[in-house]
Amino acid sequence: MVFLGDEGRDVLIVKRMIVDNKFTLLGPITSVGSMYMGPIYYYFMIPFLALFGLSPVGPAIMVALFAVATVFLIYYLLHKYFSFHAAIFASLLYALSPLTIHYGRSSWNPNLVPFFSTLIILGLLKTIIEKKPRWLFIIGPSFGVCLQLHYVSLLLLPVIIACLAIIKFKVNFKYYFASFIGFIISYSPFLVFEVRHQFTNTKAVINFLSQTRSVTTGIGNTYEVIIDVLVRLFWRLVVVTNAEITKIFMLCLFLFLSILFFKLKNKTNKLFLTVIFIWFIIGIVSFGIYKGIIYDYYFVPLFSIPFILTSIFLDKIWQMKKIGKIASISIFSLLIFFQIEGSPLKLPPNNLLKNTKDISQFVFDEVHGQKYNFALIATHNSDHAYRYFLEIWGNPPQVIENPDNDPERKTPTTQLYVVCEEKICKPLGHPLWEIAGFGPAVITNEWKVSTARIFRLEHYK
Repeated sequence: MVFLGDEGRDVLIVKRMIVDNKFTLLGPITSVGSMYMGPIYYYFMIPFLALFGLSPVGPAIMVALFAVATVFLIYYLLHKYFSFHAAIFASLLYALSPLTIHYGRSSWNPNLVPFFSTLIILGLLKTIIEKKPRWLFIIGPSFGVCLQLHYVSLLLLPVIIACLAIIKFKVNFKYYFASFIGFIISYSPFLVFEVRHQFTNTKAVINFLSQTRSVTTGIGNTYEVIIDVLVRLFWRLVVVTNAEITKIFMLCLFLFLSILFFKLKNKTNKLFLTVIFIWFIIGIVSFGIYKGIIYDYYFVPLFSIPFILTSIFLDKIWQMKKIGKIASISIFSLLIFFQIEGSPLKLPPNNLLKNTKDISQFVFDEVHGQKYNFALIATHNSDHAYRYFLEIWGNPPQVIENPDNDPERKTPTTQLYVVCEEKICKPLGHPLWEIAGFGPAVITNEWKVSTARIFRLEHYK
């Protein structure tokens, strides 16, 4: 599992909710745009962090359970609306995909989106195919959760609207109203904050999306982005080995599915494929409109799609007598081979949690219960993960306040412990506020602990 500054920040907030009753209406801050998300992920974390005695392993297990539940949802969708073989193909490929494993074993808010986005599609299929509009009540709350987990889930809104537009029977307004109320209920913690603060985050999201975030614009660039996202979606999730093989695989897959769609006579199969295509096309086009950098985790609302489409492709080949079965199993086996070859489970554990805990334990033991300040020198990390352990053990470091808030300089203590994760460590004169705010200092001790170096600084006299 990953346990760095972001994960440390999350468990710190949830620990304060559990132990100190300091509840929040704000979630994590986004990596771009300086916007906050809703707090729903923190509320999901509460029972697991509490059940595991405040160990950060608890929330990671929660994410793993949601990831396994997503495998089941994919199996259920295809078994219910397409075929048993397609269900087996899709669920096994999803379970073994390196990217789904990577995002399914660590505590992070976007990691729950694949489950809830697939649950939304299940609700739409139940409504459209089985004519069970009460499933609309699942769609509303699930979308409210997705929107709080990550703003990329906004692309699900036009998907929901477009899918509901193809309904061929009359749906009582009360079901739509119930779905909307469900959305309001699940979104209410964040909605309360937004109402109290003049919708500051909502305005920031609208402003961010309306800005042009790329030097090159226009239809040509949009087309290039769509093609890039299309290839990456299948490459990173299904094919794994390289982009060129992915392009060949996709060409065969889309030609086959296009012909299949028009030849399908089974009404359930056709409606199922229609919903999946709507989800797929709107999702891909949404990324074409977005002009910022697109990271792999932005694909989480679409994670299930390439596995579903690939499994339908394999299932239809399977039905082509003996040679079709041989071809289907050969392609499937090759994909499984590529996925196992690229699996993160083959790599040795990163031991981030253990190393962070060992370093924190050393600092905790070294201060002997006295007051102290703390700093971390690291290029791609923050100190929250270390502060988490120091806080739950009962002696958190003193936060150095700005001189305007602390004119008498009471927050700097007599000692500052600096953890350095870099190869070259020069804490004296470092511009980091936790060091600069401490004031002129000298190094009085230095240790090598686990993967870091620790310095003890005292005021220069």
